[in-house]
Amino acid sequence: LAQAAFFGSRHNSSKPLVPEHCVERTCQEAMGKTGAAKPEPTGMAAGLNKGFIVTRRELKQKPSYRRGRKSERVALVREVVREVVGFAPYERRMIELIKIGSASTFKRSLKLAKKRLGTHRRGKKKRDEMSEAVSAMRRKA
Repeated sequence: LAQAAFFGSRHNSSKPLVPEHCVERTCQEAMGKTGAAKPEPTGMAAGLNKGFIVTRRELKQKPSYRRGRKSERVALVREVVREVVGFAPYERRMIELIKIGSASTFKRSLKLAKKRLGTHRRGKKKRDEMSEAVSAMRRKA
């Protein structure tokens, strides 16, 4: 019965497969890191909201929270460097593979990027970047 409720294929139950409170909350919300209002302490030494009653301060956001976001300056510098230096040899090879346009060469370009960059995710990002460069070249010409 528990299996049927979980999979939900054989029995038409009105209950959803996953409880609503699990669907709407993100991982950050579940860990309480979104700045959600904490219940006021009761002033008692025991209980759920135990502790001395104090006024909570609004803290400035930590600089570490913006880690990984690309600033305008960094974007501009990278764009200028790309214009001046051009593409690396493996990137040029990827561009040639993408220009051919078949599914197998598209896949081979990912394989090449993975080999050079180390991970699947980095490879996919690089392939997307190179295909964007190819489409920019086509728009320019």
